[in-house]
Amino acid sequence: MGMAPLIATPVGVALKPPGENYAHPKICFFHVLFKAASLAFYILSAIFIDSFVIIFVVTVFLAALDFWVVKNVSGRILVGLRWWNEINDLGESDWRFECLDQESMARMNKKDSWLFWWTLYLTAVVWILLGIFSLVRFQADFLLVVGICLTLSLANIIGFTKCRKDAKKQIQAFASQTIASRVSSTIQSAFTLV
Repeated sequence: MGMAPLIATPVGVALKPPGENYAHPKICFFHVLFKAASLAFYILSAIFIDSFVIIFVVTVFLAALDFWVVKNVSGRILVGLRWWNEINDLGESDWRFECLDQESMARMNKKDSWLFWWTLYLTAVVWILLGIFSLVRFQADFLLVVGICLTLSLANIIGFTKCRKDAKKQIQAFASQTIASRVSSTIQSAFTLV
């Protein structure tokens, strides 16, 4: 009936389901899905679809979905980072960053983080290669699609890279502050005993 097959294993070795290596397999799936969908649609549509408008709209829409998912969902869950950009009253751009606390960052799943960063950079590299291919073939219209998709990918790369650097600075400042306060309290307690 609904019985699972028995698998012989050495004593003390547990079998893990294939998706158990990642802490958030569904988030990882969607993180990769929209990247792959926009790239696959762009590449395959050039072969099967004659309408540039359809290629443009669907590819940019999928890339925009990828941008949103990475920025608002997978970045928060897989690497504990969030960024956004605001324009202040003077018309200047202000980058804002959030990250999990030091303890939570230390517990982040390494595979989730690895997948996040590698797919983020790899997608941009593939868009660059597709842009070069469009240049070589003198297809300015397809270069426009690649340019928009590459811009969305680079915006996430820049945002999350700045956010990661800011998080490291915050962790270092917190560590320095903690050490300084402990040294200070130790010195104070030493003098109160005298």
